[in-house]
Amino acid sequence: MSKLKLRERDAIVQALRAGVVPKIGLPHIQVGRVREIEELVKDMDRIADGGAAIRFIIGDYGSGKTFFMNLIRLVALEKGLVVMFADLAPDRRIHATGGQARGLYAEMARNLSTRSKPDGGALASVVERFVSQAHQDAEQQDKPTGTVIREKLAHFEELTGGFEFAEVIRRYWEGHENGDDDLKSAALRWLRGEFATRTDARKVLGVRTIIEDASVYDQLKLMSAFVREAGYKGLLVGLDEMVNLYKLTSSQARNANYEQILRILNDVLQGSAEHLGFLMGGTPEFLMNTRRGLYSYEALQSRLAENSFAHGDLVDLSGPVVRLANLTPEDLFVLLSNIRAVMQSEEQALPDAALEAFMAHCADRIGEAYFRTPRNTVIAFVNLLAVLAQNADVQWSDLIASIEVRADGGDDLRDIDENSGAQSPEDDLVSFRL
Repeated sequence: MSKLKLRERDAIVQALRAGVVPKIGLPHIQVGRVREIEELVKDMDRIADGGAAIRFIIGDYGSGKTFFMNLIRLVALEKGLVVMFADLAPDRRIHATGGQARGLYAEMARNLSTRSKPDGGALASVVERFVSQAHQDAEQQDKPTGTVIREKLAHFEELTGGFEFAEVIRRYWEGHENGDDDLKSAALRWLRGEFATRTDARKVLGVRTIIEDASVYDQLKLMSAFVREAGYKGLLVGLDEMVNLYKLTSSQARNANYEQILRILNDVLQGSAEHLGFLMGGTPEFLMNTRRGLYSYEALQSRLAENSFAHGDLVDLSGPVVRLANLTPEDLFVLLSNIRAVMQSEEQALPDAALEAFMAHCADRIGEAYFRTPRNTVIAFVNLLAVLAQNADVQWSDLIASIEVRADGGDDLRDIDENSGAQSPEDDLVSFRL
């Protein structure tokens, strides 16, 4: 493992203390789930080789779904893939009619990452790399750069929305050649889904369409083809907090989103998608609830059903659903040891006896939840180390008994009415009166 950098250390400590997942330095604190990681690494290789993959990462709140997805994100970047990640929210979902799907795409586009720009904001560099590659090819073939770009993008016109996509890339190149930063900026705005009206896009870029709610998935397929032309291996799309679809009060809106997931799933499983992968993170309720979850949509339930032979100690990680195995107490001890190594020098490090006493205290307060869903346990431990670092005269044994640890229940879903869903802005003409 590479030496821990100060920037990585600060990011890890700040993120863990806030109960969120750091975007960098994850290998320094990763523990457990070796088989799941190995299976997902195979998926990244499959995408790079021209295939497709989709995985539903399922686990309880605080069990490490987001951490796991971010770890796979780093693997994808190392494999030469481009990554687009975003969290679903009330105003961001896969399918909508009021701009929420376009909002999700815009968030993913802003977070677009490459190995050289892992923190997001890499869309401009990807387009620049495509233009530079086209210029090099033009010099080798003794052709005008514009001709080479048209040849590279010719097959895009066979894809849904591909003509406008290719036209926007050509507009970017024109801005690049003429030193027109406004035209380049407008092209990037279009590619990020930031144009709200077709009129604005036509006025600035001369194209008649924009990225809309109904075209988000088609744009992701176009982006996967484009990053290949730019010299990358493929595209990985990560969607976390999928439980926000479960929370939609409108059954019509939920089913429309589940239909879109079914379309993606069918494309991947049938081999229609190329160089494209999806990670979707959600809770067991999001997957298995037969009234509001994915299992409420019969076609999805049949495709995502568990292998009937995989029960007890037997596992099957080849299907679309990856259930994150719970951490063991031994795993948590290693995790706390890794955090100790990040936050403390060898001379100041807590003894193993302190870690054991801390875990025993957590077990007394919240039982098995302290290692099965360890988020709050980790927050308490980071806070303990922070206090010890700033108060040299305090002993760890004096603090542990006073540490407050609570079970991590996540969002409370008990107040959701299982039979609700009739009245919603998405349910057109539910009631009509003259």
